[in-house]
Amino acid sequence: MTLPRAASPTASNRLSATPVAATQSLRFVLASASPRRAALLAQAGIAPVRIVAPEVDETPKKDELPRAYALRMAVAKAEAVSSTLLHPPLEGGEGALILAADTVVALGRRILPKAETAEEVAHCLRLLSGRRHLVMTGLALAAPGKKIRTRIVTTRVAFKVLTPREIADYVASGEGEGKAGGYAIQGRAEALVRSINGSYSNVVGLPLYETVSLLEGCGWPMANDE
Repeated sequence: MTLPRAASPTASNRLSATPVAATQSLRFVLASASPRRAALLAQAGIAPVRIVAPEVDETPKKDELPRAYALRMAVAKAEAVSSTLLHPPLEGGEGALILAADTVVALGRRILPKAETAEEVAHCLRLLSGRRHLVMTGLALAAPGKKIRTRIVTTRVAFKVLTPREIADYVASGEGEGKAGGYAIQGRAEALVRSINGSYSNVVGLPLYETVSLLEGCGWPMANDE
């Protein structure tokens, strides 16, 4: 898998390249099975003490809009992992910051699926061909004794008009399987993108600037370059 691009200058200028270890009083848990999110956090110098895959029903509700869905899923994932850590209580669970995220590719009011087959990847690419779409990531951070804090980050992406050969070649690569909207911008799909307006790391799966801001707001000890 192609690793994500380097962190944005805004984030990298104030973060150490060395991952910040968890403190005894506050531990950081990533509620995600996505290797892309773990890699993005590492770019920002953040290393979770645990990575826990949340178990939630990801079926959209009837007529649910993409923004509402992304936020609902992020909160549900944070709550699910919080429950896993606390019931029964596990060491350090009561003093943990739990970060969850959910990334959605939206075409108008339509939520594109996480493509699981080659046919679904091809279908998504045909829908996205020559059109602009939105990538939304809902963030949820559960902190001890506090309400879950949330953010929603939106990036506008425009695809070139794709030829049948380009779609077939991308499908054959297998890169789009398991990805929201059927593509991974950090890989071969970047050559299909005509323009992007907003956070690149958001399209990969975790908007770094907003993630760092959430963590700092809850007392996570970010490292300085000094």
